[in-house]
Amino acid sequence: MNTEEILVLLNPWWEGKGSPIVEEWRSKRVRWRPGWLNRLSLTPFSLNIVIGPRLVGKTTGLHLLIEEQLSARDPLSILYLNLDLAPNLDTFKSLLDAYLRMRDGRGVRSSLIILDEVTSVPGWWRLVKGYVDAGVFRRDSLIVTGSSSLRLKGEVELFPGRMGGGREIEALPLSFREYLAVRGISIEQSEEPISDMSSIFPEAPKIRMLFNDYLRTGGFPLPINEDPRAEEQLIRSLEGEILRAGRGPDIAMGIISQLLKAAPSPISFNSIASSLFISHRTVREYVDLMTGLMILGQALFFDGSPKFRKERKVFFRDPFLARIMSIWTVSEFLESALYEWVVQEHLLRRFGSVYYWRDSCEVDVLADGLKIEVKAGKPHRRYPKGVTVLDKEEIPLFLALM
Repeated sequence: MNTEEILVLLNPWWEGKGSPIVEEWRSKRVRWRPGWLNRLSLTPFSLNIVIGPRLVGKTTGLHLLIEEQLSARDPLSILYLNLDLAPNLDTFKSLLDAYLRMRDGRGVRSSLIILDEVTSVPGWWRLVKGYVDAGVFRRDSLIVTGSSSLRLKGEVELFPGRMGGGREIEALPLSFREYLAVRGISIEQSEEPISDMSSIFPEAPKIRMLFNDYLRTGGFPLPINEDPRAEEQLIRSLEGEILRAGRGPDIAMGIISQLLKAAPSPISFNSIASSLFISHRTVREYVDLMTGLMILGQALFFDGSPKFRKERKVFFRDPFLARIMSIWTVSEFLESALYEWVVQEHLLRRFGSVYYWRDSCEVDVLADGLKIEVKAGKPHRRYPKGVTVLDKEEIPLFLALM
Protein backbone atom coordinates (compact mmCIF):
# COMPACT_ATOMS: atom_id res chain seq x y z
CA MET A 1 0.00 0.00 0.00
CA ASN A 2 1.53 3.35 -1.02
CA THR A 3 1.45 6.55 1.04
CA GLU A 4 -1.60 8.05 -0.68
CA GLU A 5 -3.59 4.85 -0.23
CA ILE A 6 -2.78 4.89 3.50
CA LEU A 7 -3.97 8.50 3.73
CA VAL A 8 -7.27 7.67 2.00
CA LEU A 9 -7.74 4.70 4.34
CA LEU A 10 -7.28 6.95 7.38
CA ASN A 11 -9.50 9.70 5.93
CA PRO A 12 -12.56 7.96 4.44
CA TRP A 13 -14.47 11.28 4.17
CA TRP A 14 -12.20 12.15 1.21
CA GLU A 15 -14.20 9.56 -0.73
CA GLY A 16 -17.56 10.57 0.71
CA LYS A 17 -17.61 7.79 3.32
CA GLY A 18 -18.40 8.10 7.00
CA SER A 19 -16.01 7.43 9.86
CA PRO A 20 -16.25 3.85 11.17
CA ILE A 21 -15.27 5.20 14.58
CA VAL A 22 -18.31 7.48 14.63
CA GLU A 23 -20.50 4.59 13.46
CA GLU A 24 -19.24 2.48 16.36
CA TRP A 25 -19.83 5.38 18.76
CA ARG A 26 -23.46 5.64 17.59
CA SER A 27 -23.99 1.97 18.43
CA LYS A 28 -23.08 2.46 22.11
CA ARG A 29 -25.75 2.38 24.79
CA VAL A 30 -24.15 5.31 26.63
CA ARG A 31 -22.40 7.90 24.50
CA TRP A 32 -21.41 11.53 24.80
CA ARG A 33 -19.56 14.30 23.03
CA PRO A 34 -16.43 15.03 25.10
CA GLY A 35 -16.51 18.45 26.73
CA TRP A 36 -12.85 19.13 25.96
CA LEU A 37 -13.74 19.53 22.27
CA ASN A 38 -15.30 22.90 23.16
CA ARG A 39 -11.94 24.24 24.35
CA LEU A 40 -10.13 23.61 21.07
CA SER A 41 -9.18 26.59 18.92
CA LEU A 42 -9.92 26.01 15.23
CA THR A 43 -8.93 29.49 14.05
CA PRO A 44 -5.65 29.55 12.04
CA PHE A 45 -2.92 29.55 13.14
CA SER A 46 -3.46 27.42 16.20
CA LEU A 47 -1.64 24.43 17.64
CA ASN A 48 -3.71 22.58 20.25
CA ILE A 49 -2.09 19.89 22.40
CA VAL A 50 -4.54 17.43 23.95
CA ILE A 51 -3.15 15.27 26.74
CA GLY A 52 -4.93 12.37 28.37
CA PRO A 53 -4.75 8.69 29.31
CA ARG A 54 -5.15 6.02 26.69
CA LEU A 55 -8.70 4.74 26.11
CA VAL A 56 -10.26 7.92 27.51
CA GLY A 57 -11.95 8.61 24.17
CA LYS A 58 -9.60 11.10 22.50
CA THR A 59 -9.77 9.42 19.09
CA THR A 60 -13.56 9.12 19.17
CA GLY A 61 -13.86 12.78 20.15
CA LEU A 62 -11.65 13.83 17.25
CA HIS A 63 -13.73 11.86 14.76
CA LEU A 64 -16.89 13.48 16.11
CA LEU A 65 -15.23 16.86 15.58
CA ILE A 66 -14.31 15.89 12.00
CA GLU A 67 -17.92 14.93 11.23
CA GLU A 68 -19.10 18.30 12.56
CA GLN A 69 -16.55 20.17 10.48
CA LEU A 70 -17.39 18.34 7.25
CA SER A 71 -20.61 20.30 6.91
CA ALA A 72 -18.65 23.50 6.25
CA ARG A 73 -15.34 22.37 4.74
CA ASP A 74 -13.82 20.64 1.76
CA PRO A 75 -13.27 17.05 2.98
CA LEU A 76 -9.67 17.19 1.74
CA SER A 77 -9.06 20.13 4.08
CA ILE A 78 -9.29 17.73 7.05
CA LEU A 79 -6.35 15.41 7.68
CA TYR A 80 -6.39 12.74 10.38
CA LEU A 81 -3.25 10.72 11.09
CA ASN A 82 -3.17 7.97 13.71
CA LEU A 83 0.54 7.89 14.49
CA ASP A 84 0.26 4.56 16.27
CA LEU A 85 0.56 3.33 12.67
CA ALA A 86 3.76 5.26 11.93
CA PRO A 87 6.80 3.23 13.04
CA ASN A 88 9.27 6.12 12.85
CA LEU A 89 9.80 9.79 12.07
CA ASP A 90 10.51 9.11 8.38
CA THR A 91 7.12 7.46 7.92
CA PHE A 92 5.42 10.33 9.73
CA LYS A 93 7.18 12.84 7.46
CA SER A 94 6.31 10.96 4.29
CA LEU A 95 2.61 10.82 5.25
CA LEU A 96 2.49 14.51 6.15
CA ASP A 97 4.40 15.60 3.03
CA ALA A 98 2.16 13.50 0.80
CA TYR A 99 -0.90 15.21 2.25
CA LEU A 100 0.61 18.68 1.79
CA ARG A 101 1.24 17.89 -1.88
CA MET A 102 -2.30 16.57 -2.33
CA ARG A 103 -3.96 19.63 -0.81
CA ASP A 104 -1.74 22.03 -2.77
CA GLY A 105 -2.68 20.21 -5.97
CA ARG A 106 -6.37 20.59 -5.09
CA GLY A 107 -6.02 24.27 -4.16
CA VAL A 108 -6.87 23.77 -0.46
CA ARG A 109 -5.52 26.83 1.34
CA SER A 110 -6.40 26.06 4.97
CA SER A 111 -6.55 22.70 6.73
CA LEU A 112 -7.55 21.13 10.02
CA ILE A 113 -4.66 18.75 10.72
CA ILE A 114 -5.10 16.15 13.46
CA LEU A 115 -2.06 14.20 14.64
CA ASP A 116 -3.36 11.53 17.00
CA GLU A 117 -1.12 9.71 19.54
CA VAL A 118 2.08 11.52 18.55
CA THR A 119 3.94 9.97 21.49
CA SER A 120 4.09 6.78 19.41
CA VAL A 121 6.71 8.46 17.17
CA PRO A 122 10.02 9.28 18.88
CA GLY A 123 11.11 12.80 17.99
CA TRP A 124 7.73 13.75 16.47
CA TRP A 125 8.15 17.30 17.78
CA ARG A 126 11.18 17.94 15.57
CA LEU A 127 9.06 17.68 12.44
CA VAL A 128 6.10 19.64 13.78
CA LYS A 129 8.26 22.37 15.31
CA GLY A 130 10.33 22.67 12.14
CA TYR A 131 7.25 23.03 9.93
CA VAL A 132 5.67 25.55 12.32
CA ASP A 133 8.85 27.64 12.27
CA ALA A 134 8.99 27.43 8.46
CA GLY A 135 5.43 28.72 8.18
CA VAL A 136 4.10 25.54 6.56
CA PHE A 137 1.04 25.59 8.85
CA ARG A 138 0.46 29.36 8.97
CA ARG A 139 -3.09 29.02 7.58
CA ASP A 140 -3.91 25.79 9.43
CA SER A 141 -5.32 24.60 12.72
CA LEU A 142 -3.48 21.67 14.30
CA ILE A 143 -4.59 19.28 17.01
CA VAL A 144 -1.87 17.09 18.49
CA THR A 145 -2.87 14.39 20.96
CA GLY A 146 -0.90 12.03 23.11
CA SER A 147 -0.55 10.46 26.51
CA SER A 148 0.60 12.58 29.38
CA SER A 149 4.16 11.43 28.74
CA LEU A 150 4.13 14.47 26.42
CA ARG A 151 4.36 16.55 29.56
CA LEU A 152 6.69 14.14 31.35
CA LYS A 153 9.24 14.36 28.55
CA GLY A 154 8.92 18.14 28.38
CA GLU A 155 7.70 17.95 24.78
CA VAL A 156 4.85 20.39 25.38
CA GLU A 157 7.36 22.96 26.59
CA LEU A 158 9.17 22.75 23.24
CA PHE A 159 6.52 24.98 21.65
CA PRO A 160 6.75 28.28 23.56
CA GLY A 161 5.33 31.06 21.40
CA ARG A 162 4.55 28.54 18.66
CA MET A 163 0.97 27.60 19.54
CA GLY A 164 -0.73 30.66 18.05
CA GLY A 165 -4.31 30.67 19.31
CA GLY A 166 -4.05 27.03 20.40
CA ARG A 167 -4.27 25.63 23.91
CA GLU A 168 -3.00 22.79 26.04
CA ILE A 169 -6.04 20.73 27.03
CA GLU A 170 -6.53 17.75 29.34
CA ALA A 171 -8.84 14.92 28.26
CA LEU A 172 -9.82 13.03 31.41
CA PRO A 173 -12.30 10.29 32.31
CA LEU A 174 -15.72 11.62 33.28
CA SER A 175 -16.00 13.07 36.76
CA PHE A 176 -19.10 11.99 38.67
CA ARG A 177 -20.76 15.32 37.90
CA GLU A 178 -20.07 14.80 34.17
CA TYR A 179 -21.23 11.19 34.45
CA LEU A 180 -24.55 12.39 35.86
CA ALA A 181 -25.02 14.73 32.89
CA VAL A 182 -24.30 11.86 30.46
CA ARG A 183 -26.91 9.76 32.28
CA GLY A 184 -29.52 12.52 31.99
CA ILE A 185 -29.18 14.41 35.29
CA SER A 186 -27.95 17.98 34.90
CA ILE A 187 -27.56 19.89 38.15
CA GLU A 188 -26.44 23.49 38.31
CA GLN A 189 -23.09 23.90 40.00
CA SER A 190 -23.30 25.50 43.43
CA GLU A 191 -20.93 27.85 45.20
CA GLU A 192 -22.28 26.46 48.50
CA PRO A 193 -22.58 22.71 47.79
CA ILE A 194 -22.66 21.70 51.45
CA SER A 195 -25.62 23.88 52.39
CA ASP A 196 -27.39 23.30 49.07
CA MET A 197 -27.51 19.50 49.26
CA SER A 198 -31.09 19.66 50.57
CA SER A 199 -32.15 21.36 47.33
CA ILE A 200 -31.61 18.18 45.32
CA PHE A 201 -33.20 15.71 47.76
CA PRO A 202 -35.98 14.81 45.25
CA GLU A 203 -33.30 13.48 42.89
CA ALA A 204 -31.17 11.96 45.63
CA PRO A 205 -32.25 8.30 45.14
CA LYS A 206 -31.30 8.31 41.45
CA ILE A 207 -28.06 10.23 42.11
CA ARG A 208 -27.04 7.65 44.73
CA MET A 209 -27.92 4.76 42.42
CA LEU A 210 -25.82 6.26 39.63
CA PHE A 211 -22.99 6.92 42.09
CA ASN A 212 -22.85 3.20 42.84
CA ASP A 213 -22.63 2.57 39.09
CA TYR A 214 -19.89 5.18 38.79
CA LEU A 215 -17.84 3.57 41.55
CA ARG A 216 -17.89 0.40 39.45
CA THR A 217 -17.31 1.83 35.96
CA GLY A 218 -15.49 5.11 36.55
CA GLY A 219 -15.48 7.61 33.70
CA PHE A 220 -13.92 5.57 30.88
CA PRO A 221 -16.15 4.77 27.86
CA LEU A 222 -15.38 1.03 27.73
CA PRO A 223 -16.46 0.08 31.27
CA ILE A 224 -19.40 2.49 31.18
CA ASN A 225 -20.65 0.53 28.18
CA GLU A 226 -19.82 -2.78 29.90
CA ASP A 227 -17.31 -3.73 27.22
CA PRO A 228 -15.72 -7.08 28.23
CA ARG A 229 -12.38 -5.87 26.86
CA ALA A 230 -12.18 -2.94 29.28
CA GLU A 231 -10.05 -4.48 32.02
CA GLU A 232 -7.48 -6.10 29.72
CA GLN A 233 -7.15 -3.09 27.43
CA LEU A 234 -6.61 -0.63 30.28
CA ILE A 235 -4.00 -2.88 31.91
CA ARG A 236 -2.16 -3.34 28.60
CA SER A 237 -2.24 0.38 27.89
CA LEU A 238 -0.80 1.13 31.34
CA GLU A 239 1.98 -1.41 30.90
CA GLY A 240 2.76 0.11 27.51
CA GLU A 241 3.02 3.62 28.92
CA ILE A 242 5.33 2.47 31.72
CA LEU A 243 7.58 0.63 29.25
CA ARG A 244 7.64 3.65 26.88
CA ALA A 245 8.81 5.74 29.82
CA GLY A 246 11.74 3.38 30.31
CA ARG A 247 10.46 1.89 33.56
CA GLY A 248 9.63 -1.66 34.62
CA PRO A 249 6.05 -2.84 35.20
CA ASP A 250 7.17 -5.14 38.04
CA ILE A 251 8.39 -2.26 40.19
CA ALA A 252 5.30 -0.25 39.30
CA MET A 253 3.12 -3.16 40.43
CA GLY A 254 4.94 -3.38 43.74
CA ILE A 255 4.56 0.33 44.44
CA ILE A 256 0.89 0.40 43.45
CA SER A 257 0.25 -2.60 45.68
CA GLN A 258 1.74 -0.77 48.66
CA LEU A 259 -0.34 2.33 47.91
CA LEU A 260 -3.56 0.31 47.69
CA LYS A 261 -2.91 -1.49 50.95
CA ALA A 262 -2.01 1.71 52.84
CA ALA A 263 -4.92 3.82 51.59
CA PRO A 264 -6.51 5.99 52.73
CA SER A 265 -3.72 6.64 55.25
CA PRO A 266 -0.78 8.90 54.36
CA ILE A 267 2.37 7.08 53.33
CA SER A 268 6.03 7.96 52.83
CA PHE A 269 8.31 7.02 49.96
CA ASN A 270 10.75 5.62 52.52
CA SER A 271 8.21 3.16 53.92
CA ILE A 272 7.36 1.89 50.42
CA ALA A 273 11.04 1.61 49.56
CA SER A 274 11.73 -0.37 52.74
CA SER A 275 8.91 -2.82 51.98
CA LEU A 276 10.13 -3.41 48.42
CA PHE A 277 13.90 -3.26 49.08
CA ILE A 278 14.40 -0.44 46.59
CA SER A 279 15.57 3.15 47.04
CA HIS A 280 13.21 5.95 48.02
CA ARG A 281 14.44 7.79 44.91
CA THR A 282 13.10 4.95 42.75
CA VAL A 283 9.76 5.08 44.54
CA ARG A 284 9.54 8.85 43.97
CA GLU A 285 10.38 8.43 40.27
CA TYR A 286 7.66 5.84 39.76
CA VAL A 287 5.03 7.76 41.75
CA ASP A 288 5.87 10.91 39.78
CA LEU A 289 5.64 8.92 36.53
CA MET A 290 2.21 7.56 37.41
CA THR A 291 1.11 11.00 38.57
CA GLY A 292 2.19 12.37 35.20
CA LEU A 293 0.30 9.58 33.45
CA MET A 294 -2.84 10.73 35.31
CA ILE A 295 -3.17 7.45 37.16
CA LEU A 296 -2.33 8.89 40.57
CA GLY A 297 -2.87 12.18 42.33
CA GLN A 298 -1.00 13.42 45.38
CA ALA A 299 -2.24 15.34 48.42
CA LEU A 300 0.50 16.87 50.56
CA PHE A 301 0.21 17.63 54.27
CA PHE A 302 -0.82 21.28 54.69
CA ASP A 303 -0.18 23.33 57.80
CA GLY A 304 -0.13 26.90 56.58
CA SER A 305 1.90 25.71 53.58
CA PRO A 306 2.47 22.38 51.78
CA LYS A 307 4.98 20.12 53.57
CA PHE A 308 6.92 18.16 50.96
CA ARG A 309 8.93 16.09 53.44
CA LYS A 310 5.96 14.73 55.37
CA GLU A 311 3.93 11.65 54.47
CA ARG A 312 1.50 12.27 51.64
CA LYS A 313 -1.80 10.83 50.52
CA VAL A 314 -1.65 9.22 47.11
CA PHE A 315 -4.99 8.64 45.40
CA PHE A 316 -6.23 6.96 42.23
CA ARG A 317 -7.83 9.38 39.81
CA ASP A 318 -10.69 7.22 38.59
CA PRO A 319 -12.68 4.45 40.33
CA PHE A 320 -12.30 1.99 37.47
CA LEU A 321 -8.56 2.66 37.36
CA ALA A 322 -8.39 1.84 41.07
CA ARG A 323 -10.21 -1.46 40.50
CA ILE A 324 -7.95 -2.30 37.57
CA MET A 325 -4.86 -1.59 39.67
CA SER A 326 -6.28 -3.88 42.36
CA ILE A 327 -6.72 -6.69 39.83
CA TRP A 328 -3.31 -6.05 38.23
CA THR A 329 -1.44 -6.17 41.54
CA VAL A 330 -3.72 -8.68 43.32
CA SER A 331 -4.13 -6.16 46.15
CA GLU A 332 -7.29 -5.10 47.95
CA PHE A 333 -8.26 -1.62 49.12
CA LEU A 334 -10.78 -0.31 51.64
CA GLU A 335 -14.20 0.97 50.63
CA SER A 336 -13.48 4.16 52.58
CA ALA A 337 -10.42 4.77 50.40
CA LEU A 338 -12.51 4.66 47.22
CA TYR A 339 -14.91 7.31 48.56
CA GLU A 340 -12.03 9.53 49.56
CA TRP A 341 -10.30 9.15 46.18
CA VAL A 342 -13.41 10.26 44.30
CA VAL A 343 -13.76 13.37 46.48
CA GLN A 344 -10.04 14.19 46.15
CA GLU A 345 -10.17 13.86 42.36
CA HIS A 346 -13.26 16.02 42.04
CA LEU A 347 -11.76 18.82 44.13
CA LEU A 348 -8.42 18.49 42.33
CA ARG A 349 -10.18 19.19 39.03
CA ARG A 350 -12.16 22.07 40.50
CA PHE A 351 -9.34 23.81 42.36
CA GLY A 352 -6.07 22.49 40.87
CA SER A 353 -4.63 21.09 44.11
CA VAL A 354 -5.73 19.17 47.22
CA TYR A 355 -4.11 18.63 50.62
CA TYR A 356 -4.80 16.95 53.96
CA TRP A 357 -4.15 17.82 57.60
CA ARG A 358 -3.92 15.89 60.83
CA ASP A 359 -3.13 16.50 64.48
CA SER A 360 -5.26 14.87 67.16
CA CYS A 361 -7.65 14.07 64.33
CA GLU A 362 -7.33 14.00 60.53
CA VAL A 363 -9.00 16.07 57.83
CA ASP A 364 -8.98 14.03 54.63
CA VAL A 365 -9.27 16.77 52.01
CA LEU A 366 -8.36 20.46 52.07
CA ALA A 367 -9.06 22.52 48.95
CA ASP A 368 -9.67 26.25 48.51
CA GLY A 369 -10.91 26.73 52.05
CA LEU A 370 -12.99 23.56 52.16
CA LYS A 371 -12.22 21.05 54.90
CA ILE A 372 -13.78 17.67 54.17
CA GLU A 373 -13.72 14.47 56.17
CA VAL A 374 -14.93 11.46 54.18
CA LYS A 375 -16.58 8.54 55.96
CA ALA A 376 -17.91 5.27 54.53
CA GLY A 377 -20.37 5.15 57.46
CA LYS A 378 -21.74 7.64 59.97
CA PRO A 379 -19.10 9.58 61.98
CA HIS A 380 -18.64 8.49 65.59
CA ARG A 381 -16.83 11.52 66.98
CA ARG A 382 -16.73 15.30 66.81
CA TYR A 383 -14.46 17.19 64.44
CA PRO A 384 -12.92 20.67 64.66
CA LYS A 385 -15.01 23.70 63.74
CA GLY A 386 -15.25 24.24 60.00
CA VAL A 387 -14.78 20.59 59.06
CA THR A 388 -17.60 19.05 57.02
CA VAL A 389 -18.07 15.32 57.47
CA LEU A 390 -19.56 13.54 54.45
CA ASP A 391 -20.87 9.99 54.70
CA LYS A 392 -21.59 7.73 51.73
CA GLU A 393 -25.17 9.02 51.49
CA GLU A 394 -24.02 12.63 51.26
CA ILE A 395 -20.93 12.24 49.05
CA PRO A 396 -22.89 11.81 45.77
CA LEU A 397 -25.02 14.91 46.50
CA PHE A 398 -21.95 16.99 47.34
CA LEU A 399 -20.18 15.92 44.14
CA ALA A 400 -23.29 16.56 42.03
CA LEU A 401 -23.32 20.18 43.17
CA MET A 402 -19.56 20.80 43.34
